[in-house]
Amino acid sequence: MKKKLLAVFLSAGMLFSMTACQGTGKQEQGTDQEKELEKLTFVLDWTPNTNHTGLYVAQEKGYFAEEGLEVEIVQPPEDGADALVASGKAQVGVSFQDTMAPGVVGENELPNTAIAAVVQHNTSGIISRKGEGMDRPKGMEGKKYATWDAPIEKAMVENVVEQDGGDFSKVELIPSTVTDEVSALKSKSVDAIWVFYAWAGIATEVAGLETDYFAFKDINPAFDYYTPVIIANNDFLEEEPDTAKAFLRALKKGYEFAIEDPDGAAQILCEASPELDAELVKASQEYLADQYQADAERWGYIDPERWNGFYTWLNENGLSETEIPENTGFSNDYLPE
Repeated sequence: MKKKLLAVFLSAGMLFSMTACQGTGKQEQGTDQEKELEKLTFVLDWTPNTNHTGLYVAQEKGYFAEEGLEVEIVQPPEDGADALVASGKAQVGVSFQDTMAPGVVGENELPNTAIAAVVQHNTSGIISRKGEGMDRPKGMEGKKYATWDAPIEKAMVENVVEQDGGDFSKVELIPSTVTDEVSALKSKSVDAIWVFYAWAGIATEVAGLETDYFAFKDINPAFDYYTPVIIANNDFLEEEPDTAKAFLRALKKGYEFAIEDPDGAAQILCEASPELDAELVKASQEYLADQYQADAERWGYIDPERWNGFYTWLNENGLSETEIPENTGFSNDYLPE
């Protein structure tokens, strides 16, 4: 599924870390306190990474407990985080605006709503070995691009290549089996890879691999969509709006801590997930400290114009089976001021 494939892409390289983080893990709360807390389940999109740091900070620092919440963090099932949230078995989780698209309207509509942006701008783009001409989209002509063969993905790549004066039909599409971008680029098994720079791009820097890179949002403003986002089950939002607001108040504190103290936040993530590469986590955290909120008025805010702009592009290019109306699939109503 596209959801799973994009989640793999987001977290690629994580399973190949060479130096483990050190830490003791999250401190346990007292039994009496735990009994008083309202329990929520949060489902990740993949294994822990720096997109999730604010969640782990809020848990470790007691921000959830201060709001009367006990949050269980779980891994996604085979059919993805969106399905688990839609089922109500998890109240909240991580998704992406592009992978939400098939489920916001129509026969396959899922009862989920995006209630916060984890990162304010789309940090994804195409990475390649330095000096091979792929610092711009047209340079992908005649090169091997690792594709998930997903309609939205291929349409976006085609759009940026042809906006740059290239011929997308000349790009060699090969099935993506990439789990470690550094190894894939070094081995020359692939020339161009779609990455989220905050993780896979930073991983190439940590490994000392020189690369070229261009961001989708810099080629087409419609591609500055929200990825990743926090989603919530619609029944949960309707029945327990105050709980949803309390959750986001605590989560906001977690991400604000990560913005102010990326080193401290990196250590907390390492303690929660000691299998991660400490150097990569720290470098990625430094990068994301400027990206979580960026130029937004507050963390988590979803700009309706940008949200609608991407779905309008999908509508205009026949990439949604059912036309997506404006302001569908998201809400800022649960965010703290």
